[in-house]
Amino acid sequence: MPPRQKARLNVTDDRKAAERSYRIGNVAIPARPLEAALYLVATPIGNLGDITLRALETLAGADVLACEDTRVTRVLLDRFGIANRPYAYHEHNAGEAGPRLLAALDEGQSVALVSDAGTPLVSDPGYRLAQQAIELGHRVVPIPGPSAPLAALVGSGQPSDAFLFAGFLPVKEKGRRDRLAELSKIPSTLIFFESPHRIADTLVIAADVLGPSRSACVCRELTKTFEEFKRGTLGELAELYGDGRTVKGEIVLVIGPPAFDDIPAAIDVDVMLRELAASLPATKAAAEAARLTGLSRKDLYQRLIDLKAEDGANE
Repeated sequence: MPPRQKARLNVTDDRKAAERSYRIGNVAIPARPLEAALYLVATPIGNLGDITLRALETLAGADVLACEDTRVTRVLLDRFGIANRPYAYHEHNAGEAGPRLLAALDEGQSVALVSDAGTPLVSDPGYRLAQQAIELGHRVVPIPGPSAPLAALVGSGQPSDAFLFAGFLPVKEKGRRDRLAELSKIPSTLIFFESPHRIADTLVIAADVLGPSRSACVCRELTKTFEEFKRGTLGELAELYGDGRTVKGEIVLVIGPPAFDDIPAAIDVDVMLRELAASLPATKAAAEAARLTGLSRKDLYQRLIDLKAEDGANE
């Protein structure tokens, strides 16, 4: 880690109380100064109305406000009457800006970090800063709120009891195929970020690697005016988006888990279910198996019922 420099972020301890405020409608609400810590503040992914009250108070009360793009964050600050000045922290200036933010923490100041949209550290460079702050003994405080992967998951209709966020797939086709092959047998819903100009090709590759009958959902422009969920199998979605249509906006691709029979060593799961059912009621046996394997509790319960029926027929 590069040596930390003295913070020169033009912050003072005597900010007027009026400057530490945010506005709801025409009402200005004072925000108290924060304790020294790195605050990771989730911001709206589209609709500015999704900001939380705690996030507004944190953005207004922090001694230092760091963001990916000051122009993007300024729109949010102006919308809610926050006078705090944002400073840029992104992957291109992290080597310079990071030590200054850490120095501010050393001096007992509060530092709030936001990304352009969503929750910091999820597919953005904030992870490095948070990791360094933790190593230096500083408090790191999450301020939860909007998250594109979670919004897509709950809107997709795919199982949410076990899921894996895998970020962006590789750009090259071979890389995408290899990555999907690695994830193909994971018994969880898969969540990816994808660009509009690649979504058609990705769906074709996913249908080929994971199987055309696997269920999925293309989630586009979440929380924005033209929000859209296109649900179907990978084969159906590949055909839909392969018609040459122009796709715009930010996309999250949600792919359902593999069918139970597609998971290797299913017989081991059967053995586990039988052993658990020997000492537990069926519902609890299925729940425990779900915890141990990551499979759907509902599917495991149905499998246990089927096993009991098979065992009864063989007696």
